[in-house]
Amino acid sequence: MLRVPAAYPAGMANPPKRKVQGGRVTPKGTRPAGEQFLPPEAKVSPTWVPVLLFSLLAAGTILIIVNYLGLIPGGTSNWWLLAGLGLILGGVITATQLH
Repeated sequence: MLRVPAAYPAGMANPPKRKVQGGRVTPKGTRPAGEQFLPPEAKVSPTWVPVLLFSLLAAGTILIIVNYLGLIPGGTSNWWLLAGLGLILGGVITATQLH
């Protein structure tokens, strides 16, 4: 059985903390040399990017639902399911290009 001592000996106390000199490196209120920071211009996606995004997502979802309901000529097939998932993946990849 493991025995735990009632109290640690005095020599096992926490070590003293070191005092660290810190603080501000540059004086308060100064600016770095050079021009003032200008934020980059906002990027805007062309109109066709969100249209393509939602079209791919909708087409993939509709294809999977139509396949599940058996409304595709030739019956249900895993290839139609794979095509629907591919369309949805294309929509997700297009979403990463949207600004």
